[in-house]
Amino acid sequence: MTKADIVNNVFEKVGLPRNEAQELVEKVFDSIKHTLMAGESIKISGFGTFSVRKKNSRIGRNPKTKQEVEITPRRVVTFKASDQLKDVIK
Repeated sequence: MTKADIVNNVFEKVGLPRNEAQELVEKVFDSIKHTLMAGESIKISGFGTFSVRKKNSRIGRNPKTKQEVEITPRRVVTFKASDQLKDVIK
């Protein structure tokens, strides 16, 4: 599913004009991005939790050349599905 598909679903199910549905979806995603950039978690009841995790630097290996390289520290987004979502998917 793409962002355009989400906009179309909002357009069809909520009845907003297409440009307002697109603006609404953009604002929701912007809010999620800014919250994660600030290092905060986002919990969506019945869906799951997005959180930012810090990964330390470590030594990795280039699988092609077998040469060791340092992987720099970074922040990654993780998602943990709620039990309700897991049950629906099963």
